[in-house]
Amino acid sequence: MVYCHKCGTKNEDDAEYCSKCGSSLKDSDDNYRDRWHRRRRDDGYPPRGECFGLPHGGLIVGLIVGILLILFGISSIYGFAFWQYIWPIIIVIIGILFVAGAIYNYSRRR
Repeated sequence: MVYCHKCGTKNEDDAEYCSKCGSSLKDSDDNYRDRWHRRRRDDGYPPRGECFGLPHGGLIVGLIVGILLILFGISSIYGFAFWQYIWPIIIVIIGILFVAGAIYNYSRRR
């Protein structure tokens, strides 16, 4: 059911005009969707699928965590002191992701 934006009357889904007041139903539905999407984009939250402000950032973080787990497993098998060398690298990678996300968001808003 589609509701009229002017009088609130219920109308059929395929109706183009309100059965009570004659107001256009298609324009009001499209305008509502446009306003809703515009408001959702302007609310300050990153779009879904972004992590660290980067598109597909979740994929990047997942790959990094997966690689670290593989390296940790291999190092424990061979008795290598993995974490004492890798912590600085992890911190640098996270810092690079934050900086890249900030630069990406800044360039997107211009």
